[in-house]
Amino acid sequence: MNTKSLLINCIIICCILTTVRSQDTNLARVEYAYIPQANSDNEYSSLRISGNYPIKMNDKGTYLVMSFQYRLNNLQLNDDSIIVDKNGLEEFHTIGFELGYTYKMKNNWRFGAKIGTRLSSNLEGSGIESDDFRYVGSVYFVKSYGKKTSPKSSRLVLGLRYASPASINFPLPIINYTRRFHPSWSYSIGTPKTSIKYFFNETNTLQAFIGLDRFYGNIQNNRVFVDENGETKTAENASMLLINSALGYEYYFTEHLLLFAYGGYTLSNEIRLRDKNQENVLILNDRNTFYLRGGIKLKL
Repeated sequence: MNTKSLLINCIIICCILTTVRSQDTNLARVEYAYIPQANSDNEYSSLRISGNYPIKMNDKGTYLVMSFQYRLNNLQLNDDSIIVDKNGLEEFHTIGFELGYTYKMKNNWRFGAKIGTRLSSNLEGSGIESDDFRYVGSVYFVKSYGKKTSPKSSRLVLGLRYASPASINFPLPIINYTRRFHPSWSYSIGTPKTSIKYFFNETNTLQAFIGLDRFYGNIQNNRVFVDENGETKTAENASMLLINSALGYEYYFTEHLLLFAYGGYTLSNEIRLRDKNQENVLILNDRNTFYLRGGIKLKL
């Protein structure tokens, strides 16, 4: 196998493993998002950096893949109506590492599994605490049909992903079908992203999509407050769940390196504080709004 073929195979493996989280064929990614909160002085923004490093185990398509990500979630809580102490809630950091294993099966199927841990916290205390860590795991099966550049190429992904602790305490299904049905068109249906893409040429593409985004972070110094009903509440973590719609443009510098910019409107926009049982104790924002997102990717 020559160097170019080995590189392409490594990228394919990383793309398959990264598919578990985002359905994107990303080998590496740097992204910035900005979401001003509607009818509010609050703002949310995030910086995300991720990468994958494959380790070839044999010539039969078996790989170990080390995955790294860093995410900075920035909350500017400027509304006077927020009754909780806001100092220390401005920044939540996520640092994650996962180890993946994947191998080829019969009939163009591939199996994959990932386990890992993440430190996800506002880090306002004197050090790192046990509650700052989350543990994640996933299993999935991928079936590919045809070559990627063929008008009849397609891919089916089936799997489950679980994280603990989290605002949603049950395994999340991963079901996605992607098809390139025309030299200029492709679509993807399922979770966590549904999209349709138009290829102007080899350099420029346009896509419309509906996707899911979220974050979860531990609050090291729990916030105790009295709500509007006079009840004493304790907030121990913060979470965000976004369902967003957008129109996006991608510009390819090379076959695998591209610049992207997305703009759209949220269909669901929830930023909440929760207690140790993951029950809501305070809604920071739940109004839909526009958002912008852009960055650079290395992908297949």
